[in-house]
Amino acid sequence: MSSVENENKSACYCTVKSALPESAEAVIALMIPVSCAGLRLDQALAQLLPDWSRSRLQAWILGKQVSVDEMEASPKQKVWGGEKIQVKPQPHPAESAHVAEAIPLAIVYEDHALIVVNKPAGMVVHPGSGNWQGTMLNALLHHATQLGGVPRAGIVHRLDKDTSGLLVVAKTLEAQTSLVRQLQKHTVKRDYLALVQGHIFHDGLVDVPVGRHPVQRTKMAVSKSGKEARTHYRILEHFDGCTLLQCSLETGRTHQIRVHMHFLDHPLVGDPVYGGKPKKIAQEIGQLITRFPRQALHAQKLELTHPQSGKAMTWEAALPEDMERLLQILRQHHGVDS
Repeated sequence: MSSVENENKSACYCTVKSALPESAEAVIALMIPVSCAGLRLDQALAQLLPDWSRSRLQAWILGKQVSVDEMEASPKQKVWGGEKIQVKPQPHPAESAHVAEAIPLAIVYEDHALIVVNKPAGMVVHPGSGNWQGTMLNALLHHATQLGGVPRAGIVHRLDKDTSGLLVVAKTLEAQTSLVRQLQKHTVKRDYLALVQGHIFHDGLVDVPVGRHPVQRTKMAVSKSGKEARTHYRILEHFDGCTLLQCSLETGRTHQIRVHMHFLDHPLVGDPVYGGKPKKIAQEIGQLITRFPRQALHAQKLELTHPQSGKAMTWEAALPEDMERLLQILRQHHGVDS
């Protein structure tokens, strides 16, 4: 590379650095140096704008936020030097995810150290891909502004989006540390009501490790290389083609109950990921189970030691309307008085 080319690249780089935007409305204007000749546009921008990742730059190009000589750009087009580039940076959704939003919360209990929330099905707990706003975290930041100073807004455990029920939040760093330690020691008791497919005839324990699915990376699976996972289950009620269980978590792996019930060949009713078609039951009940719009799982009971008082505290949450209605229909069909 010639000294002239080096000078061109250095000058362009310095100009860009001095023009880094402070807001999403700012525009970066630059000229492609000769030293980038022959590179794809995204490769050239990765060299000239090192403050952003290649994937972020590609997303901006695909989002029509980059132009080349006032023409719409594409990531793979080649540049040869001298092209005038305009970039309109947009923040990644994660950068604006931790904002307060006026979203109603069903507060079961609150004091100076804790908040216990009865989460509805359909609410995401923590911002993530596809759900950067409208989460419980956003609602908590609006409900208690001091949570902005606590990591993850005080959230120490989660429930899946379509699982309803109790979840505890720490309002201080001290409370958060205490709750995390209790979870690590398995002294936080969490009981769930789970409606599963098929008849289970004995109480039991599922003690098999759970890890990321080797192929479908959005799923979990029973895996020898996974983390230890133990779910105790107790039969509460039988229906035609279904069993209502109380599941108690000894550990808290992602999708643990759902994966363990699938492992037993008794997946949760309505589970879109780990479920399956009901087997050998009346058509009417099969349709009812198939149409239930979410996994029939509810975090019913939560018991822990208060981080400051040291007292054992317990909360319970009644079944949400959709699961209660489903059970009533199943009871009627089974000939059991409700």
